[in-house]
Amino acid sequence: MDIDSLNKSINTIENEINIEKGKMSIITEQFKETSSEIEKLEKYNDILSKVTVLFQKTSAYGREQAKRQIEELVTKCLQFVLETDIEFIIEITESRNIPQAEFYVVSNYDGYSIKTKPELARGGGIVDIISIALRISFIQIHSPGIEGPLIFDEPGKHVSDDYIFNLGEFLKKSSSMFKRQVIMVTHNRHLSEICDLSYIVSNRNGISNVEKNKEV
Repeated sequence: MDIDSLNKSINTIENEINIEKGKMSIITEQFKETSSEIEKLEKYNDILSKVTVLFQKTSAYGREQAKRQIEELVTKCLQFVLETDIEFIIEITESRNIPQAEFYVVSNYDGYSIKTKPELARGGGIVDIISIALRISFIQIHSPGIEGPLIFDEPGKHVSDDYIFNLGEFLKKSSSMFKRQVIMVTHNRHLSEICDLSYIVSNRNGISNVEKNKEV
């Protein structure tokens, strides 16, 4: 094999390697997105399970009262953040005398409505918004009362920039209305700047550094 042929073979192999690297990069990114989606749905399902348990432990009257309170708060949250005519509804059925709850969102348009499961409506953003509102409503109606702050880990992570400002305002209003401190961990710049006190945590060479956010 002469030098030219050898160089062509090497170039061919290098091109194939670069193509495979590109494929691997795409697969890795898709894996990260899928993992994030799974984590989001797992958290959402955990909240739904807790609400369902709440219904199971209350009487028929108490169940209806809790249902209305949750529906009202989540609906107001959705309407405030999304600025559209949308409702959150809970349908309670019984299986072997055990209450089961199904959750839906109803989008109202001119003359007609569309009812869907939250995870199928408007992508992941609406699930994030509902999860936040459900967490707040669950804590507020729980008996005996639950004291302490509202703690969120990456609230609104999948909410688009079009609605993140409204979500921040909703969190501020909830803090004021329910007289609860809101503590959150977030990578969102807007959410990090709406609070009264903010800290930036960075990691350099395996060492965490905490400093006050001077922009707040």
